[in-house]
Amino acid sequence: MTRMPLIQLEDASGAQEALLTQVKKGLGVVPNMTKAMVNSPAALKGYLALSGAVAGGALGANTRERLALALAQTNECDYCLSAHTLMAPAAGLDAEAIRDARKAQASDAKTDAILKFAVTAVETRGEFTTEQINDLRAAGVTDEEIAEIVAVIALNTMTNFFNKIADTEIEFPVVKASEL
Repeated sequence: MTRMPLIQLEDASGAQEALLTQVKKGLGVVPNMTKAMVNSPAALKGYLALSGAVAGGALGANTRERLALALAQTNECDYCLSAHTLMAPAAGLDAEAIRDARKAQASDAKTDAILKFAVTAVETRGEFTTEQINDLRAAGVTDEEIAEIVAVIALNTMTNFFNKIADTEIEFPVVKASEL
């Protein structure tokens, strides 16, 4: 059971109501994560702002979804893994690409380098050598993309940790990190 109250749109008021209405308008539904996160309108507002910002950046939806899957797997967040497994086909990922992303792998060298960089960043808390960054650039990753990858890591770490702390009830077909 979720450790934080799930604020229903019909019970929300003020900033909570405005934010949940924004979520419903954008997604067509109000996921449990946002119902829990709106306990702090500032937290949900920050999540939505960063999510919107990276959605308009240099990294395409396909790459962002692969990153979300790799990071949810690394952080063992079943809520995010379930949500992004459900959303991934809309970004062009088939079952094999989803499985590969969870393993931080991709068939093209650039995407593979991006996924490995992101997972390594989490595992090493951002410690990289200049040589490792130069190798990432040699794979075709631009400085703009490196900066956005860090933003995507921050966004997904926020949701992964939030959902684990809140123990958010999964309302999607459940995918477990332990079952890869």
